[in-house]
Amino acid sequence: MQPFRLLQRTLEQAPAGRYLFTAGDFSPLFPDLSVAALRMLLSRAVEQELLLRVCKGVYIYSKADYQKGLVLYHTAARLREGSLSYLSLESVLSEAGLISQIPLGWITLMTRGRSGEINCGPWGAIEFIHTQRKVETLMEELSFDDRFCLWRASVKLALRDMRLARRPMDLVVYE
Repeated sequence: MQPFRLLQRTLEQAPAGRYLFTAGDFSPLFPDLSVAALRMLLSRAVEQELLLRVCKGVYIYSKADYQKGLVLYHTAARLREGSLSYLSLESVLSEAGLISQIPLGWITLMTRGRSGEINCGPWGAIEFIHTQRKVETLMEELSFDDRFCLWRASVKLALRDMRLARRPMDLVVYE
């Protein structure tokens, strides 16, 4: 079977709720393809609108049913699967009502991985801020959010992260 047709058939048979894929998810499907050939296949799938490119190496199956408001969160979880990352800073404080401006299409996470901003096109952007703190010192202040598939900081930890990351505190509304 031709690679494009195999990719198409595999995506059609994906379990319900599975809509987000990384380039690495497709590698086992095509063990004989080089990395360059796999990239070309995925590029063709984007051109043919079988896949939507969220950011480098992350794709949405275009025919899958998914909540557009969760794409950034699920993408962040997939991008940093190998290291601790958790929602914090403005994202947590905004949901708690402690920031006067709500950042739309932008989520902020603390990570044990490297810092960086990931542009996710029409879905928005993900900002990762590096922290050197050990997981053991954070666990009491973290809870897992099943909806986002990410760890979430408590408000207390998010405020501490804001100070440590030297973020402007003038938007924070203390009650």
